[in-house]
Formats: sequence, structure tokens, C-alpha cells
Amino acid sequence: MNLMKMNNNLGLLSDDQLVLLRANLDKEMRKRGIAFTVGELGEKLAVKYFRETSGLPKLQAAPKGTKNVDALSRGGDRYSIKTICNAKKSGTIYPDPEDEHKQLFEELLIVSLHDDWSLKSIHQFSWKQFTKVRLWDKRMNAWYVGCSMKTLSKAKLVFSVDKAQPPKKNALH
Repeated sequence: MNLMKMNNNLGLLSDDQLVLLRANLDKEMRKRGIAFTVGELGEKLAVKYFRETSGLPKLQAAPKGTKNVDALSRGGDRYSIKTICNAKKSGTIYPDPEDEHKQLFEELLIVSLHDDWSLKSIHQFSWKQFTKVRLWDKRMNAWYVGCSMKTLSKAKLVFSVDKAQPPKKNALH
């Protein structure tokens, strides 16, 4: 199947046909266990990149429902992973309800994706760095990280398409 040809033909579909296509695509992806949100895909790509890159800790996905932690290293470090595609800020990080200063993770990964959801970059903040750049979202009662180049430059650049060979396009299997 020629995906480029199919992609170019999407504009020919009516709004109703496009919504039906999306619903069927979501259903099939759920059935196959394929990530179909930006956040899920970013987490999988980050874990895969860390596992396959020498010199980086080998990560594994944290159990579902683990608050503020998306991956664990073999050494026991907790990683929170936030994915951005077109956003200007990360997703929210909720403080501990009983101790707002409690350390929630050791490392924060900001995974940036291109419009086609391929990996663009991974930035890593330690907990200490996170506490210096985090901002408070009053509406959500949670922290977030602004994703300007100025803020991201304070993190360790783990991967960038501009500075390395890009990984295979979203090859998660």
C-alpha cells in the first residue's frame, strides 16, 4: 500500500468519512496494542531509544497508573516522560498532596516529535533542574515545563535529529 498516495487522498474524504476512518483506526490500534496518543508514543520512543543506545540507562515502562513515573531504570531511578509535538509546554506533573516538596522522580525526559510523530529530540532534566525551570498551572494545580529553546537549553540533550543519525522512523517492534 502506498502511504504517500493514501495520505494525499485524505483531502478527498468528507468530514463524516474522515471521522469514521479515525474511529476505525483507533479501534484497530487499540486491538493491536499500538500507542495512538502523542504521549504514549513519546514514552515508547524514549524507552526504546534508551534501551538501544549504549551509555544510557536501560529503561523499562513503569506499571500502568504509576503517578508521575513512566519508566524505571535498572538502577531504580524513576523517569517522568512528557511528550510535545506542537505544544509550547509539557504535560502536567502533580505534586504530592501531602508534601508539595517531595521528590517525585529522579529524571524528567521531554520528548519532542515532528508533525509526522517521528522523534525530533529528547531533553533530560534532573529533579534539581526541574525544580528550577518548572512553572505552576493554577487551573490544573500542577507543575509543567515551558518548552522554549531557552528552557530546553538548560537540560541535557540526549538526542537530536540535528546532531545525530535519526532513529528508524517510529520502529517500535
